[in-house]
Amino acid sequence: MSERFADWTRGAEAIVYQSCEPCGKVQYFHRNFCAACGAPDPVEKRASGAATVYATSLVCRAATPETRAHVPYNIVLVDAAEGFRMMAHGANDLATGDSVTVSYRPFAGKLVPYFEKTK
Repeated sequence: MSERFADWTRGAEAIVYQSCEPCGKVQYFHRNFCAACGAPDPVEKRASGAATVYATSLVCRAATPETRAHVPYNIVLVDAAEGFRMMAHGANDLATGDSVTVSYRPFAGKLVPYFEKTK
């Protein structure tokens, strides 16, 4: 099995995805196999941070006491330039189809990906 890169889930400012050498598919959730063809040990790569907004959902009620200070906050689905879709946080003014770039911000005690319109 290949070594795992540190990403935002481990406190690093990076989004890591996997690419399957035999079939060419990409996947965002870490697995020990390709979800498309079953090949073992997909290669890990760092994403560029460029994406397009697929959907947004503005959260106006805190789900937990830790998130209350952040309300309202936007949860977005983005299609990364590398070909995978992921959920993250984003600027409140984002709309479907916007070109965005990632940065990283603290949210409820953790560092999370945060997308804003590309400048």
